[in-house]
Amino acid sequence: MKRNRLSSRKRISADANELSRLATGLAESGGRLEDAFWEKQLSELVTSLLRTGAEDDLNASLDRLFDSHAEAHDDLADIIEACAESCVMSHQGEDFDVLLFNVPLLAWSRFSIPAGTIPKATLQTLKVQLGAHVFSAQARIALADYLYSPDQLPRTFVDTWQLMRDLGAAALANASLKLDVSTLPETNQFLSDTRYLLGAIAVPRGTAIFRWNESDESTRESALKEWVKQGSPSLEPLLTGCAFQPLLADAYHAACRAADMASRPYSLRASVAFLQTTLGKPAESLRAVVGAFHDKRLEEYRIGFGPRDGDAIYHGVVWPLLGAEDESTDVVGEVESLLRESGIKEVVIHTQRFPFEFCDDCGAPLYPNMDGESVHAEMPEQNNAPSQTLH
Repeated sequence: MKRNRLSSRKRISADANELSRLATGLAESGGRLEDAFWEKQLSELVTSLLRTGAEDDLNASLDRLFDSHAEAHDDLADIIEACAESCVMSHQGEDFDVLLFNVPLLAWSRFSIPAGTIPKATLQTLKVQLGAHVFSAQARIALADYLYSPDQLPRTFVDTWQLMRDLGAAALANASLKLDVSTLPETNQFLSDTRYLLGAIAVPRGTAIFRWNESDESTRESALKEWVKQGSPSLEPLLTGCAFQPLLADAYHAACRAADMASRPYSLRASVAFLQTTLGKPAESLRAVVGAFHDKRLEEYRIGFGPRDGDAIYHGVVWPLLGAEDESTDVVGEVESLLRESGIKEVVIHTQRFPFEFCDDCGAPLYPNMDGESVHAEMPEQNNAPSQTLH
């Protein structure tokens, strides 16, 4: 997945150097035919490195290109992601395109948001609904029998590639993938978070993958509408005590990015709803304070929520910058608009640069208050609800 990278000046391997050379050639290509030439060589080398577990070579090349050639870095990242989430597999003498997909679920709750093993009957129902409304008629589908938290997703390109291969083989065998959950890390609990349903599809080589790829009138929007309508009843038992919003299934890395984008406004709305429910007061009684937090550059905006008639900060939301966003992006305007749509009447926006600080004791982010200070969010003492960051 494309991400900000730390500068690296270490000597890199011959394979990492070759990746850089090929990616630079692709970035400087002048036409589609030359693109195809470079992409084929890149894909073959990346796949070979994924197969041998050479994660360090992939990251070393990305690090080097991040410093020296931004366009080549992005081209290489695209190729690595594509090779990690898709491949061609043979089954009974026929070639199939295999794609690792991800179905994000945005959720919030005053209680713990579940993550865990999915019952067999529920897994089968979800598979049927995805096949009917999201994937093409010829798609063979396999699902992992686990609802993932962000902490439990594959951590590396090699891990992602291996999961894709395992799920792809299960799809071709018309089976589900039973995971060894003992190897998964524990889930961090937040009031608002994302859960992921992972799977793979296999389609005859060169045929439609998604419902909207076929010749009927289906679109992404209509597929999402039907998936939410038909799939939500089966998801409810997995997210007991939660409000949740299913997103559309997509290729693994694209779905992760879509979830990151969608989780920001969702967290704001969830924060307002949580405070209204917990405090027993309407949204108009709250004040939101917005501040820009900088390290070496602008890293994120933080929004502190407190009473309109007081100086306290009860709760906070972190709005990280994603992709190409920077100080020139009108994030503040988007945040203010969402807050007012949620019923917040008073929105204070600071223009100063806040330091990128966290609590020394618990590590929680500090949030801006009315006076332009960074403070710890604390719920009123008479309230039993925990003070947590909404992600």
